[in-house]
Amino acid sequence: MKTLIRTPLVLAIGIALGACSHQAEQAAETRQMQEVASKPVAPQAKRMMADSAYNGIAPVMAAPQTSIAMMAPQQERDRFTEIDDNGIHRTAESPVSTFSIDVDTASYSFSRRQINHGRLPQPDAIRLEEWVNYFDYDYPAPDSPDTPFLTQVSVSDSPWRAGNKLVHIGIKGYEPKQQSRPRANLVFLLDVSGSMMAEDKLPLVTRSLRMMVDQMNPEDTVALVVYAGAAGVVLEPTEVSDKHKIEAALNQLRAGGSTAGGEGIQLAYDLAEQHFDKEAINRVILATDGDFNVGVTDQDALEGLITRQRDKGIYLSVLGFGQGNYNDSLMQTLAQNGNGVAAYIDTLNEARKVLVTESTSSLVPIAEDVKIQVEFNPATVQEYRLLGYETRALEREDFNNDKVDAGEIGAGHTVTAIYEITPVGASPMIEPGRYEKPGGKTESDFSGEYAFLKLRYKRPGESRSQLIETPVPVATTDADALQNRETAFAVAVAGAAQILKGSQYAGDWNLDDAIELAQKNKGEDAYGYRSEFIQLLRQAEVSEKI
Repeated sequence: MKTLIRTPLVLAIGIALGACSHQAEQAAETRQMQEVASKPVAPQAKRMMADSAYNGIAPVMAAPQTSIAMMAPQQERDRFTEIDDNGIHRTAESPVSTFSIDVDTASYSFSRRQINHGRLPQPDAIRLEEWVNYFDYDYPAPDSPDTPFLTQVSVSDSPWRAGNKLVHIGIKGYEPKQQSRPRANLVFLLDVSGSMMAEDKLPLVTRSLRMMVDQMNPEDTVALVVYAGAAGVVLEPTEVSDKHKIEAALNQLRAGGSTAGGEGIQLAYDLAEQHFDKEAINRVILATDGDFNVGVTDQDALEGLITRQRDKGIYLSVLGFGQGNYNDSLMQTLAQNGNGVAAYIDTLNEARKVLVTESTSSLVPIAEDVKIQVEFNPATVQEYRLLGYETRALEREDFNNDKVDAGEIGAGHTVTAIYEITPVGASPMIEPGRYEKPGGKTESDFSGEYAFLKLRYKRPGESRSQLIETPVPVATTDADALQNRETAFAVAVAGAAQILKGSQYAGDWNLDDAIELAQKNKGEDAYGYRSEFIQLLRQAEVSEKI
């Protein structure tokens, strides 16, 4: 493994006010060019401005050598892992489905930003499970920390394929009171490279952190590490009660230079390890646009570092900002290896949701390496497919292997997974073979079950997993109105994600259908997230027609 090396501290913190003013003027001129062209400045020009600012020199805009027509749209430089939809599995051939849970939400908020700017998100930016899990659901919750979470299973008709059913799995984590959570020992790792100059990047980062610190407990500690051409400590671990010192450190931050991201992570972990408290929440929170372009960029080396620190009890969460350089695939990988959440913050309201409203869920783990395995009954189910979780698939044998890493559930988190099944007797999506038994009939002692659900998890700090099991009955009892409402809203979100991704499995269902189902089942909607979703789909309809 390559060794992570720290270069000497060179920070863009003391930039002269005159240079900053000149940068603002140049930024205004750049925006005018972009408005005329409806496309961003050429990447090489943008990088030259960033490097000039980093060296404390007033940036000079060179005459562009690339015509406006040749400039690439900004969103096309954002990087996402290519994802194909989960396919249909025939139960007789492959009865078992295994995957890791996922509580990330970055895909939804990034897609929302694109739609609000009049563009449909690129298909690979849409991860269905992150759309569904963006929303909180009123599932039954445990009333004691002795039971980390409860699961509920329901079956409903598929709205996009007649005769099919949807198996809905809902998990709700135990949520302690704010005052009873452990002390937080947080190291914020902030990207201050040139690509973070935009208003929706570093300025939004600092506003977001101020808002979070205002809501933290006085005994919690905060440290600030920054990275650009090199990495350095701006604020040693400081109690939140000393807010003036934290505020002064945040006020120093300026963007400029290239991005030595790997070196920043190493330094942040060094600081977290030096001040480690086994009774506290020890976590590094990385805020970046994901543009790692100099320094240590070996992804295997970064993953190895993050995994080792995770095993020591120091976790990593990732907050993505801005667009144009956003490396979603790397951010997802880092958060998954760090037992943390990957979120994308496009507005101050989203920062409030992630860092204030849901801070306990994001910071306090109650279960680790959570895996789900569903075995479908060939006597009652011909076919099935899992909606989403493509990047979280596990091998069947991984389920019982406690050394295989999986997802984390935080306090109060809800997790939702949906399977679409074709019951025996319904029209299959895959035509039966010539020599198969008519109708796929199979003798079974479990004809009253569609499937059998198993869930494994570890309590934080433990190495052996615990098992939860429950059957999925064919004849379900009538669910109460609340359960039906929560299930239906999750289905509306899943269906909309399929449509916008261009999934072949969405049938004739359209955004109007998704809007109608979501509108009927949005419930109380205390924070307005569900109403916002409905408006987002209406905006997407307009974008589709442009």
